[in-house]
Amino acid sequence: MADAARKQAFKDRVHQWAERLDVQVVWLSVRPMRKKWASCSTNGRLNFSEELLGLDAELWDYVIVHELLHFSVPNHGKLWKSLMRAHLGDYEALAARLADQAHAARP
Repeated sequence: MADAARKQAFKDRVHQWAERLDVQVVWLSVRPMRKKWASCSTNGRLNFSEELLGLDAELWDYVIVHELLHFSVPNHGKLWKSLMRAHLGDYEALAARLADQAHAARP
């Protein structure tokens, strides 16, 4: 899939999850990010690392849901973990895969 098509597919997936989680996305950007996979602000702005475009959709879902849940749960406490598990199942395994990807990409 070409870069532009992959980027659009990623953005479409963000909007699908946002609708499912009842989150209003005001701004969505996929851009170079040095230290994070994503960030969000309380006013509905989302930024995702363009490095995600090279990963599989299951990892996309992990990062997307992780960020979208922060609109209603600003921390990684029990509620956030319960919601992650409810939407993604074994999200810890996805987090570990993502960490492995980060280590592989950044020697």
